[in-house]
Amino acid sequence: MKGEEHLVKPGQYASVLSQGSSWVGRLVVMRALPNGLKLSRYGLVASKRVGNAVVRNRVKRLLREILRQTLLKPGWDIVFITRPAAATASFSDLRQLVSSLLSRAELLMEKHEKTSIRTD
Repeated sequence: MKGEEHLVKPGQYASVLSQGSSWVGRLVVMRALPNGLKLSRYGLVASKRVGNAVVRNRVKRLLREILRQTLLKPGWDIVFITRPAAATASFSDLRQLVSSLLSRAELLMEKHEKTSIRTD
């Protein structure tokens, strides 16, 4: 995973959270804002309401793995805000919900787009 795929500065998070569109799920809330870049970046937020540090880090690790396996359309900043119910959710439940949110927001790459972008 490359460092440029992450939102790192507080200002980046603030702009997405204040100006971005929102999609709500049972375990995660997703906010997205166009960034004008050739890649999509994402950030993860897990408040103390989710659980202690061990639980919050576990949920963020699961979300990072889900996003690593997912091809996103370029040009978006996306913030995933975890809800307390995510602490007890399984990997498959989280993956299904994140895929659902991304498809509702039309941020997933289509199959024909995947093949045309790869240069392997």
